[in-house]
Amino acid sequence: MELSLFLSMLGFLWVAAITPGPNNMLLTASGANFGFLRSLPLLIGIMLGMQLMLLLVAFGIGGLILLYPSLHLLLKIGGSLYLLWLAWKIATAAYEELATEDRTVRQMPFWQGGLLQLINPKAWLMALGAVASFSLAGSAYQHSVIAISIGMALVNLVSGVIWMGCGSLIGRLLHSRRAWKIFNLAMGALTAACVFLIWR
Repeated sequence: MELSLFLSMLGFLWVAAITPGPNNMLLTASGANFGFLRSLPLLIGIMLGMQLMLLLVAFGIGGLILLYPSLHLLLKIGGSLYLLWLAWKIATAAYEELATEDRTVRQMPFWQGGLLQLINPKAWLMALGAVASFSLAGSAYQHSVIAISIGMALVNLVSGVIWMGCGSLIGRLLHSRRAWKIFNLAMGALTAACVFLIWR
């Protein structure tokens, strides 16, 4: 893949990765509630889920979604229900002082980040758009998919670190139980609002 095409692809992926969405709301909430380092497993789960989804799209399964609109509808319904469940968990999270060394506090598990990608229509569209727009035909196809995979990993890592960092900073600034409750309610509402993005 030529450098100019790779940079164009990075721009496309960056816009999709950095804008507010389910992944970024979860990373911000996790960073605020559990700290930066303890949110890394969630980020890794999201990144691995995105890579799996990219491979599914690149090697044909994603084409079924375009071919059969009913699958896309099921994906939207499942994604919406899962996002609403996550929003409820965030909004009703118990108050905890940010103590990153306390290992008894349960953060969002690794697998939830990966699972979210497989039922997140925005993520599917990102992968479909990247493969459709930036993959090369013929013998260069596999190399171009590897380049897309590397680009996706880079932008997901950087945007995830930014959103987790912001969340962690917010967590250090909130010192009262009331402030935490307001923050968690706001993050839960923003996560639930991502459902509207799925259906537009």
